[in-house]
Amino acid sequence: MEFKHKSVLLDECIEYLNIRPDGIYVDGTIGGAGHSSEIYKRLGPEGMLIGLDQDTFAVETSTKRLEQIGSETKFKVVNTNFKNITETCRQLGIDQVDGILLDLGVSSHQLDEASRGFSYQQDAPLDMRMDSSSELSAYEVVNLYKEQDIYRIIRDYGEEKWASRIAKFIVEARNKQPVKTTYELVDIIKRAVPSAARRDGPHPAKRTFQAIRIEVNDELNILNNTVGECVTLLKRGGRLCIITFHSLEDRIVKVRFNKEVNPCTCPSTFPACVCGKTPRAVLVNKKPVISAESELEENPRARSAKLRVLEKI
Repeated sequence: MEFKHKSVLLDECIEYLNIRPDGIYVDGTIGGAGHSSEIYKRLGPEGMLIGLDQDTFAVETSTKRLEQIGSETKFKVVNTNFKNITETCRQLGIDQVDGILLDLGVSSHQLDEASRGFSYQQDAPLDMRMDSSSELSAYEVVNLYKEQDIYRIIRDYGEEKWASRIAKFIVEARNKQPVKTTYELVDIIKRAVPSAARRDGPHPAKRTFQAIRIEVNDELNILNNTVGECVTLLKRGGRLCIITFHSLEDRIVKVRFNKEVNPCTCPSTFPACVCGKTPRAVLVNKKPVISAESELEENPRARSAKLRVLEKI
């Protein structure tokens, strides 16, 4: 089985990471080593690359691909979520790093591998776990969560207009028999969304599948908690690059970045700051970097990608 994934905003990430040959860099979502391979090629014998991924197949694939490059540079790929980035670095004897990259997109491999249950376009058991050892899967969310919780998840994480109807239809369906597969869930969603609303826009199941995937993998909470930890881990002048793929992720990154740049909590009526909180970083790009048309032609999945970059001061 081949890990197929086209790295998004690859050239831009390499440019903004401002790679030093003797630096230490962490790819918190290494996937198939698309970004990491290019980082690795730019490191010298004194440099080091650390890759993290909760997908065991990604760890195996990226390790093989980095080994094939044949560099003298050290690298270590660890099977863990990027929420454990500080702990992982400390276990490797590293207190600070020169750059961190987080690509938050679901890989093309995960979407295309039907058995993972991420895609509404392929029939598979309801799963959606990025970490296959996790106890919570999409099956539990769909079949065991209360209707009000399913509604909240689809509304908040999927920004779905028809969240209430979809949650109601899911519960009605599962009361007859468990919802076991992606296609069964797609059929329920299609029945819940009025036909007029299905004529235009994205696939009617897209937002609901996104919402359930986020819940299963606790993606937004992990991201929110990890941004500050990444900044702490950076050396002065080190950079944090984060690629997001939907508005909820981008909003979290934007807010957390702004808090690092302007942490003052004093009321706006105060003539001067008295809280004593000082900036830890500066924004490298005030507006997110998006893919060029040439990249979009080759990789339509890059259309929603946004890159934000922060530099430690």
